[in-house]
Amino acid sequence: MSEQEREMESQDSAGPDELNVTDNRKFSADGERQEGVSPDETLPPIVAKLEEEIRLERERREAAEHKLVGVQAKFDEMRAEIEKDTAEMRQRMQRNNEQRMQIEKAEFLAALLPILDNINLAVQAARQESSVDNLLAGVSGVARLFEQTLVANGVEPIVSIGATFDPELHEAVDLVAVDSDNDGKIVGEFAKGYRFGDRLLRPAKVQVGKSA
Repeated sequence: MSEQEREMESQDSAGPDELNVTDNRKFSADGERQEGVSPDETLPPIVAKLEEEIRLERERREAAEHKLVGVQAKFDEMRAEIEKDTAEMRQRMQRNNEQRMQIEKAEFLAALLPILDNINLAVQAARQESSVDNLLAGVSGVARLFEQTLVANGVEPIVSIGATFDPELHEAVDLVAVDSDNDGKIVGEFAKGYRFGDRLLRPAKVQVGKSA
């Protein structure tokens, strides 16, 4: 047997532990096996894909933050506009209220002028005539006109004579003996009371009957 034949026989008789095997299987960026590609060659595409995903995620986050800043700025602008409109409306309402109060006050004062005219006429008549009856008639007319003016402006006189005493509306300044039927009833009035709507301007000063 020649030397070459002996070497070939020696190689054929070698055991499985003596085999030197190299794994040349390769994989793509998607994890698929590629024939003829080394493992080191698959790493850059995977890294590039991850970097691209990170870049896109950063851009999405920056876009969302930019949008949020815009929304906040718009909200602040709208709030400032609403506050400005509210302040202007409040000022207009205050001016309107003040003007209305001035108008109502002027109308009330204008309604008092005829009363002043009548008082001046009564004084003038008293100087020219010494008649007590004429003076009394003039003063009574002034008092009646004054009360009518108050009523026309919403002032309501409080009913007293014959009414049951009400501490919310009447002020007792005197007590007088009466029969049992008039006990607690108002039998005299010293000063008339008035109210304006639900507000008491002043209570009526009255004399109240009390039975023995």
